[in-house]
Amino acid sequence: MTALTAEHIEDLIRRSLPDAAISAEDIRGDGAHFAVTVIWSGFDNLSRVAQHRQVYEALAGHVDDGSLHAVQITTRAG
Repeated sequence: MTALTAEHIEDLIRRSLPDAAISAEDIRGDGAHFAVTVIWSGFDNLSRVAQHRQVYEALAGHVDDGSLHAVQITTRAG
C-alpha cells in the first residue's frame, strides 16, 4: 500500500468536483490522515451531510483499501 499525498487527495476530489477549490493537508505526515477543505458552488442547497458525502465518495476507493485511514472534511458552498 502506497502512502497518499495531499496532491493526490486533491486530484481525486477534483475529478468528482471539477470546479471546486480544494486544499488537503497530511495532518500526521504518514500519508493516511488528512484534513480536506472543499469550496464548491455545487454545494448550494445541500445539507452539510450531503456535502461531506460527495467528498467522501470521491475518496471511497482509498478508504476501502485502507490507504486512507482518516479524513477531516470541511465544506462550504462558494
